[in-house]
Amino acid sequence: MNMEERKEERKAREAAQGREAEVVEEGLQGNKKMRRGACGWLRERKVRDLVRDRRRLVEVPYTATLAHTVNALVANRVSAVPVAAPPGQWIGAGGSMILESDRATGAVRKHYIGMVTMLDLLAHIAENGDQNHGAGDESSDGPERDLERRMSVPVSSIIGHSLEGLSLWTLNPTTSILDCMETFSKGVHRALIPLESRTNHAIAVELVEASPGYRMLTQMDVISFLREQNQELKGVLSHSVLELGAIGEVIFSVSKHTKVMDTIRSMRAAGLSAVPVVEAPSDDQILQDGKGKRLIETFSATDLRGCPVVLLQSGLSLSVTEFKERLSMRGSNASIAPPMAGDDPSPETRRLITCSPETSLSGVIVSAASNHVHRLWVVDGEGLLQGVVSLTDMLRVVRDAVLRAEQELEGIVQHG
Repeated sequence: MNMEERKEERKAREAAQGREAEVVEEGLQGNKKMRRGACGWLRERKVRDLVRDRRRLVEVPYTATLAHTVNALVANRVSAVPVAAPPGQWIGAGGSMILESDRATGAVRKHYIGMVTMLDLLAHIAENGDQNHGAGDESSDGPERDLERRMSVPVSSIIGHSLEGLSLWTLNPTTSILDCMETFSKGVHRALIPLESRTNHAIAVELVEASPGYRMLTQMDVISFLREQNQELKGVLSHSVLELGAIGEVIFSVSKHTKVMDTIRSMRAAGLSAVPVVEAPSDDQILQDGKGKRLIETFSATDLRGCPVVLLQSGLSLSVTEFKERLSMRGSNASIAPPMAGDDPSPETRRLITCSPETSLSGVIVSAASNHVHRLWVVDGEGLLQGVVSLTDMLRVVRDAVLRAEQELEGIVQHG
């Protein structure tokens, strides 16, 4: 090979190396853009964007009876409501002062003193709920009168009976979606968003938040938002829930033979809003390890939203499977009142929503949002329970993955 040929070969080799370097750099820049786009996008979007068009806040006054509170939950298809009281008379949930002021005058009108959930109400009903069974000697309508008495107490009397009731959260409307996900990834299920916010730190440990109006933001709202923006996060959402570490392996379950009453009491004591129902014999321990057992269905507090209050007590002594069967047939069953117009059964009542460890996070988010369920049970090919992916888990792994990508990007920039 002569000198000219060697020069030409060297030029060709250098050109090929240059093209290869350009391709690598383009891919690197594209990867940087994708990472920066996902993280920057979640930082730029604010929680006010998610609640701007939401309906007015559903709330109840502190003087409302439990019967009225249940009616408000059922009519509005929600599972929790904040409780409002006159200002200056109560200590707020967690020591905070979440106030609503008059839009025109600025005068404080309300103080939100806590949150009441459907589980709080059910637990109150279930407390000694079987006390009057068999009390027919005194009155044939003893159980009904007992339920009427229990439901006539003011809602303020049961605030604080659960951790969630004491955890009334508020987020500034300018909070980023990413920071909101941090709060929700720690198990906070909902937060109040003031439409116009004025925050005072008069006392270091006390937050005073005043607003002419609030909207409720829930974990489900954020999950639905992520589903709609699937393309922005496809690099994260394409991974399986197993890869991302989204599966919770500690699963408290109940046997299909367990009474509704005992199930509700145990759920409240353990701070659980739902439990899987498994094929297992009854046990002295109501909550049992469900891993590796055959999954039958889900029992959650929202299962009872469509059941009239007057019929709840008769259902407490049923097994969870018997109750779910009656609830699913309530349109034709004489023992269960027909649903109200426009009122659909809870999606968790209609059918069981599950996934496998290999299901993508995108698939899990779509299933949760489409079916409006707050968790997917993870099962193997034989239908045996392996774990659970909750909304909390979904938000946690998305946020962690986005922040990890951002840190990797910063490392790349610093080193090159």
